[in-house]
Amino acid sequence: MRMKGMLDELHYSVEVLDGDTALRDVIDRHICDQTLAQKNAFFVADLGAIIWQQIRWKTHMDHIRPFYVVKCNGSPVVIEILAALGTGFVCSSKHELELVKSFGVPSQDVILGGMCKQLSHIKYAVKHGIQLLVCDSETELRKIARSYPKAKLLLQVSTGGCCEREETAMPFGCTLKDCRHLLECAKELSLHVAGVKFHIPSCCAEPQAFTRAVSDARCVFDMGEELGFVMNVLDIGGGFDGTEAQLEKVNRALKPMLDVYFPPSTGVSVIAEPGVYYVSSAFSLAVNIISKKMAARDANQHPHDILSGNDEPEFLYYMNDGVFGSFANKLLEEPVPAPSLHKEKSSDEPLFSSSLWGPSSDGLDQVVESCLLPELNVGEWLVFSHAGANSLGVMGAHTDEHKPPVHYVISAGDWYEIQNCGITLDTTMKNFSLVQQPNLTETSISTPA
Repeated sequence: MRMKGMLDELHYSVEVLDGDTALRDVIDRHICDQTLAQKNAFFVADLGAIIWQQIRWKTHMDHIRPFYVVKCNGSPVVIEILAALGTGFVCSSKHELELVKSFGVPSQDVILGGMCKQLSHIKYAVKHGIQLLVCDSETELRKIARSYPKAKLLLQVSTGGCCEREETAMPFGCTLKDCRHLLECAKELSLHVAGVKFHIPSCCAEPQAFTRAVSDARCVFDMGEELGFVMNVLDIGGGFDGTEAQLEKVNRALKPMLDVYFPPSTGVSVIAEPGVYYVSSAFSLAVNIISKKMAARDANQHPHDILSGNDEPEFLYYMNDGVFGSFANKLLEEPVPAPSLHKEKSSDEPLFSSSLWGPSSDGLDQVVESCLLPELNVGEWLVFSHAGANSLGVMGAHTDEHKPPVHYVISAGDWYEIQNCGITLDTTMKNFSLVQQPNLTETSISTPA
């Protein structure tokens, strides 16, 4: 069966997989569909994975409402599904705000994030009644006071360097020491501070990080209430890597602290900003090898020694997608796991040290620094799993005409699970219809609005 999504000019289709059809079968079919002249990179997205992430969230974190970070993956299909599931959204640009609003998301379910906002973004928020804005500096306070005096602000507080990676990253958020000054400045400007946001990165595994962050947030709430602010939103940020084990660990560390500092009796709504959590595992990316080079591991080694078998070579493979495209997460210093081979190789084949590069001939366009692979030929395919984060949203450097196509699928079982979540085609997802494959007798189940 096939479910077609007609989102204006975007024309996505979502295939419902019957029987024993697996995601790998779909990838195989689309690789076979590529002609020798094309062999373009493409994504396959399993929308059922997104549904199950929502179910896991409800199981372990039902007391915290998720607000999906759109810049992580701005696919309209993802946005529509998450909107139907009842998540909120965090947007950092006018384009993202327009995309989310196009699916009828209420303004109260949208946050304008980003620490340095363009006036056009703020004006769009004003026009559409999007009140929650994140802020962390006096400069932003004064900008918002001039252009959106009725905004409700979430004061972003820095959690400090809780791990080595966080210590080397660009800091965002004000310090606890600066909070009183910013609260007093907001009071002077007649702005309303509605709550606090903090962020614990996924690389930080220590429960003490949450203890400190929630305690600091409580201090800011107390300072705000002393100045007369009615603060009722606590945003615990993102940092969810997508695994259920990490979700359980976060909940174990967080819930006791929330029960102490922000019990239900305070009337504080607790929200979070998952992005990677929802989409990473749902997307796989297939890329084609377009060129290769052989080099000696020792720079002083003569190439003749390699060819004569006196030393093992190192292979450099060039792919038709790279860091300036679907692997833009490398620019965020996110590691890219080694891919799997589309074409099965014999277990007897030797493995060689290999590196994987994009097509730009730029020294920064290295996707995987080192991995062990059998020798590959030009024209072979590699498949990267967990490729859904920062590859299709604004972080991607593709122009629209060069974005790899996305082939959406969902298993029949997961489609029924969607309906169990209360999602129906005729009400909550009006852009979709469900029909059978062309070789069968076509039966329309629902018609796009």
